Order: sequence, then structure tokens, then C-alpha cells
Amino acid sequence: MAWIAITFLFFTVLVAVISGWKTKGDQLDTAEGYFLAGRGLPGIVIAGSLLLTNLSAEQLVGTNGQGWASDMSPIGWEVGSLFTLFALAFCFLPTYLKMGATTMPQLMEARFGRNTKLMFSFIIVVMYSILNLPVILYSGAVVFENIFDVSGILGISKFQAVAILCVIIGIIGGCYAIFGGLKAVAVSDTINGIGLIIGGLMIPFLALALLGHETTGGGIIEGVQFLMQNEPEKLNAWAAWDAAEPALPWPLIFTGMFFNNLYWWCTNQSFVQRALAAKSLKEGQKGAIYCGFLKTIGFFYLVLPGIIAYHLPSIQDKLQAAGSSAIDFAYPALVTAVVPKPVMGFFAAVLFGAILSSFNSVLNSASTMFTLDLYRTVINPQASDVKCVKVGKIYGTIAGAISICVSPFVMYAQGITTFLNSMSQFVSLPILFTVLGALIFRKVPRYAPKLITVVHVVAYGAFMVIKPCYPTSGEPIHYLYAIAVLFVVEFFIMWYLNRYKGVEEYVPQDIGAVDLTPWKYRYMVSAVGILLAIGIYILFSPIGIAA
Repeated sequence: MAWIAITFLFFTVLVAVISGWKTKGDQLDTAEGYFLAGRGLPGIVIAGSLLLTNLSAEQLVGTNGQGWASDMSPIGWEVGSLFTLFALAFCFLPTYLKMGATTMPQLMEARFGRNTKLMFSFIIVVMYSILNLPVILYSGAVVFENIFDVSGILGISKFQAVAILCVIIGIIGGCYAIFGGLKAVAVSDTINGIGLIIGGLMIPFLALALLGHETTGGGIIEGVQFLMQNEPEKLNAWAAWDAAEPALPWPLIFTGMFFNNLYWWCTNQSFVQRALAAKSLKEGQKGAIYCGFLKTIGFFYLVLPGIIAYHLPSIQDKLQAAGSSAIDFAYPALVTAVVPKPVMGFFAAVLFGAILSSFNSVLNSASTMFTLDLYRTVINPQASDVKCVKVGKIYGTIAGAISICVSPFVMYAQGITTFLNSMSQFVSLPILFTVLGALIFRKVPRYAPKLITVVHVVAYGAFMVIKPCYPTSGEPIHYLYAIAVLFVVEFFIMWYLNRYKGVEEYVPQDIGAVDLTPWKYRYMVSAVGILLAIGIYILFSPIGIAA
């Protein structure tokens, strides 16, 4: 345990030192320098930061838990992201950079006015503080409770151990976001990304070796053979149309999940902010497309380990003891079972970096929107950049404290990824269609976002309360079916308003923030990515290894 702690602290401190060195001398007293890294991020840093913003313990724990509880269908969240990242690169980002947008609500104000900006700014800031941030802290705490056995060492309950770990992770993560600004976040993301790829890819190989040893006395090859020969349906990524959560029914790959991913990757502030900080459109497109490629291989460390955990006899007792929370303990239990003690500290540090990445990225985005979209708009329009940076740090501290208080209670959500995704749908389509009002529906009147928001919240809220079931199985209908239907309804509303109630066409203005020359090889590289995604879905299908 001492060696694990020493190596963990060494790698964690190393990342902090490198981040501090790379940002030394940066202008963090200006709004653009603090919140957008001076609009100077290259493509590779954007790709790494986008990946790590999305990839945290919440994903490692939650998505692997979904795989453990269902099959390979949750890979849709990873492979499907490729197409929405391409949409970001080709459709959304050129307009964002042309307008010099700093936040999504800022873009909303340019298109629909001050009231729309304030409405969504408030909604998003609150959602980040009481939903996204607590889920990230909780998932990280679950991992470290399994690795370091804090409850056993201190002789306390798991809930108390999780609460203590949430405090520690929240304080350290807040320091990155509050005192270092976006560039410190992005640099640490890139470093941790390298470690996470190494550590994350290591887990399935070690797990397959253990599976082979426990089942046939063999190694990795025997572990693979066992997976393919015993319940091969677990390797099927094409779940039935009426599959229950957390499986992803196959029609949703092309509908509800795609619309959901458009919101996350193309309009969600904590993700898009990395691309907004690009030094040029070329670098921004590189970052989004590179990240798309990285997401296609995400299934290897985000879903496959959960499938292996399902078959491993050595961790079944631990998962049975976890009861209804077993879905969130499958991946941490697997990690403690397969990672050799000499490298556990390194892997723990990598996971810690992933946790910090998502936490400080969301916290930085919340601070950005509160400061620039609420404080500078409503409270103090004349505030200087120095004052705004100070206010952003104060708000970041408050939001971090709130999330620390809420996070331990996420334990009772029974599946963190499903919980986070389903709750975020209350705002996903209203935000997406408001942004599309600046890109596609350029004649819709200013009241359109408010109408869409009311329709969506009432309809989706009714769906969540009523909880309708499939007529075939009696299981609750997947929440993304509601998103698929509502997307069509809301698209029709926007089309009708644009065609029959249209006002003067809105034309985004080019403020000359960055060079808008696109990346020369964007189409060729994207075509390769699409072929790769198709190949993965063929592999994990009844005509592939799931036969």
C-alpha cells in the first residue's frame, strides 16, 4: 500500500509541475487568456482535452457498468461520437469561430437576445453545479475507495469514505480550474490522456489474461476464446429494439443517441470550449476529428472490461455484496483484481488525472458562463477583465463546494451514467435547437427557444414521470426514444416558425478572431474514420464475433 501511495503521489505531482511550467508567464488576468487560453490551442491539445473532458471515472465506471449489466451495445456512446465530432468540425465550429464565440449563451444572445442568453446561462450553470460535478466526484470516489480501501483503513462506512474522497478530489480539481485557467486544464488533460491511454488499454489485456487463467488455466488467448464461446450474445452491439436500460436499442444508434451526442459534442459548453480556444479553424477541425478517432477505440477500455468482469469468478462475491450499486462497482472491482501492485499507483494517478480533467473542465466552464454571461451581463456590465477573473475564481470555489456536498448522495442513483444522461435530456434539445437557430433556422422569431424549451420540458418530464413500458416485455421504454420523438416534433416547430413566422434572416458576423482556413485533409481523414466505425459495428454483431 505504501508503494502504491508513493507512485500515485509522484505521478500526480509530476503532472501538476509540468502544467505549472507550461503555463508559466501566461496572461491569466484577461478574460480571453483565463477562459479561452488566449485562443492559442493546437489541434493535438484540443483532441486530448476533448477526450479527457468526456473520459473520466464517471465514464470508466459508468459505461463499463452498463456493459457488465447488459452487452456491448453501450459502445454506441463511443463509436457514435465520431459522427457528432465530425459535425462539430464541419458544421458548428466554422460558425462558432467566425463569431468569436466564448460561450454558447453568448452565441444565443447574438441570435435571440439577452433574455434567452440569461435563461440558458442560469439553467446550464445550475445543472453543472448540482448534476455534472457531483456525478464526476462520486464516480472518482468509488474508484479510490476500491483501490485504497479507505473505509477499511479508517473503519468507517462506504458512504463516509466516499464523502471524504469527494472532498479531497474536489479541492485538488478546483485548484487546477480556479487558479490555472483553461490552459492549465488543457495541458494537464493532454498529459493525463497519454497515461490514461496506456493504463486504460492495459486493463482489458490483464483482465483477459486473468479470465483465461481462472476458467481454463490459460492466458489471454484462452480468455478471448472463453468470451466468444460462452454467452457470445454479450458481445453483440446491436441490442433488440425493446431492450431495457442500460442496453442501447439498435434504432437509437441512428436517432435518439445521435441527437443526444449532437448536444454533448456540438453545443455543450464544457466540451465545445476546448474547440473555441483553437488558434485557427484548421487546428480546431484537427482536434475534433482526431478526438473522433480516439473515441472509436474507446469501447476497448470503456465497455469490454465490463463484459470481462461479468465472466470473472474472482470478483462475483464483491459485486454481489454491493447489491443494487453493483453496476457502479464492477469496473473498480476489476481494476483491483487485475492491476499488479507495483503499477497500481501509476494507474491510480492516471484515473485521478481523468477525474480531475472532467471535474476541472466542467468547473471552468461553469465559472466562464457565470462570469461572462450572468455577472457581466446583469450584475456588473462595466466589470474589467481583472474583476471578471476574480469573480470566476470565487464562483468556481462556491460551485466546487456545492458539488462536494451533493456528490456522496449520487450513490443512491443506481447507475451513474444512465442517471446523468437521462437527467441532462431536460435541457439537451432546447440548447441544441437554440444553437441551430444561428446555423440553420435563421429566420425563426426570438421567442422560438422559449417555446421549444416549454414543449420539451413538459413532454420529457411527463415521459419520466409516467415511465411508459414496451408492450412486448413490460420493461420501461428507453429515455432516448423520447428524445428521438421530441427531436422530430421540435424540428418541425422550428421549420414551421422559420418558414411561416420568419423574421429578417440572421447573418453571423465575422469578427476576425482567428484564421478560418479549413484543414486541407479533413474529408479524406473523416472517410477513414467512418469506415473504421462501420468495421467495429460489423465485428460486434451476429455476423461477427457475437454469432
